[in-house]
Amino acid sequence: MADSLDRRIISALQIDGRASWHRIAAALGEAERTVVRRGTRLLDSGLVRIGAMTLHGRSTVVGVRCAPGQARMVASALARRPDCVFTHVLTGSPDCVAELLCPRDRLASLVMDELPGLPGMLETFTLPVLRHIRTIREWHSGLLTDDEIATLEGPSGAPAPSPTDGDVMPPADVAHDLSRSDRLLLNALAEDGRCTYEELGRVAGVSEATARRRLGALRREGRVRIRAVIEPALLGLPVEAMLRVRTAPAGAEAVAAALADNVHVRYASFVTGEHQILVLAALPSESALYDFVTSAPWLRDVASVDVSLVLSSLKRGGMLARRPRD
Repeated sequence: MADSLDRRIISALQIDGRASWHRIAAALGEAERTVVRRGTRLLDSGLVRIGAMTLHGRSTVVGVRCAPGQARMVASALARRPDCVFTHVLTGSPDCVAELLCPRDRLASLVMDELPGLPGMLETFTLPVLRHIRTIREWHSGLLTDDEIATLEGPSGAPAPSPTDGDVMPPADVAHDLSRSDRLLLNALAEDGRCTYEELGRVAGVSEATARRRLGALRREGRVRIRAVIEPALLGLPVEAMLRVRTAPAGAEAVAAALADNVHVRYASFVTGEHQILVLAALPSESALYDFVTSAPWLRDVASVDVSLVLSSLKRGGMLARRPRD
């Protein structure tokens, strides 16, 4: 079980997954030897993984209603897609939900050709994302102070999110001008966001100095965030839910602003369909979830909320789920 210091170290890695143990220790006011030992243990256990989350393509949320007993198979098929960001198995309907990075010129093929071929699928719901309110790239658990976050986001740390990161969808061709070595570098970081510059240079076919310079540029430009990928339960938030929120058009922005300020909202987007806002939330208990969907301030302009519990996650932050190592 993660204790309070473990959770603060994890929170620091959510701000900057490549932050040195020295910088994390300085930001948290803890002994460096303790942070090294705790942080290394978390990474070696597989409970915390560091991945690169890139900005490319446009997002489409896909919900699938499955034949009895087929939800895990359908969710696994979605999770194995290289363009899949997350996949969750849910209570209620749909049985599973996934976010795919799908250029709009490929959306027709996705809807008419690819999704109908999913094994065990009965019905699909395709919801193109019109605008992100918050994505997993920006979410952290609220366990760090503003000063601690500022230290981790300092000149040597992770850049603050760009104006388009989580607020406006990036253009569909944002990754097309990347060089082959940049793409190889990002692919390596997607597997291990803390791999050394020497390893990055070897994979990308460039020198260590060039790998350091190119990664720095990609981060400053907001093309990639490198951060911890975890199960929220590790931070004391074991109850996850997907909410489909319906609101009057005039109240949509007020609801979005309130959701963006809530620490329990890990993901929220404006989508097409009868429910304008899709939310993924993580909370400490089912009673906290009840309060969140019945009496929280963000509900003032909400007409209805459809709630599904997350039963299992097969992919988070572009990384397939795996069992922690012993």
